[in-house]
Amino acid sequence: MKSIALREIKSFFGSPIGYLVIGLFLLLNGLFLWVFDGEYNILQSGFADLSPFFTLAPWIFIFLIPAVTMRSFSDEKKQGTIELLLTKPLSLWQIVNGKFLGSFVLIVMALIPTLVYVYVISSLGLQQGNIDLGQTMGSYFGLLFLVGAYTSIGIFTSTLSENQIVAFLLSVFFCFLFYFGFEGLSTYAKEFENAVSRIGMEYHYKSMSRGVLDTRDILYFVTVSFLFLSFTVFKLKSLKS
Repeated sequence: MKSIALREIKSFFGSPIGYLVIGLFLLLNGLFLWVFDGEYNILQSGFADLSPFFTLAPWIFIFLIPAVTMRSFSDEKKQGTIELLLTKPLSLWQIVNGKFLGSFVLIVMALIPTLVYVYVISSLGLQQGNIDLGQTMGSYFGLLFLVGAYTSIGIFTSTLSENQIVAFLLSVFFCFLFYFGFEGLSTYAKEFENAVSRIGMEYHYKSMSRGVLDTRDILYFVTVSFLFLSFTVFKLKSLKS
């Protein structure tokens, strides 16, 4: 598993992909949070918190993470190296987890520089240090779990086609469906509104963003990630047989 993960990370930084992903994520967030006028501009909000960032990041990741994961298995299928990969002395779970971990680490590396925002906002407050660190750290943990779920979805969709664009579009669709789709559908199911919204990621992500790490929210993200990684293993088994 470690060898697969390291190979993925090396491939990301052996081409412009890794640098492009990190650069785009930081550039888009920087522009919306500090430059462009609008509801996401922290300087115009008048509040010393990172709520705009944690609202914006999941939407950027809906497109960015599929761009990272779309090549995971689709490229192997297109290059004809999938058979070689499956014959390695590794279990299917080790291969899948290696691919997952490689993509996950890259996204985490894109997140790390945003910790500077915490220091900047803490310094800009009328009373320095007047920032809710509990809520901020809870939001970061929520974002990490969300990234894990998005990544597992992207890894799965990359097994569905050897065309990377198809894998990308399918991943964007499923990520959007699980993040916002069920929340949107809940408005049309008045009697079951709360139950339907709980199926979606947005409900649990917002819950964690309040700074309260509820085991039910953590279990939800772990379950979604495990479910899609299981689908990936099942799909690889069908290719192997």
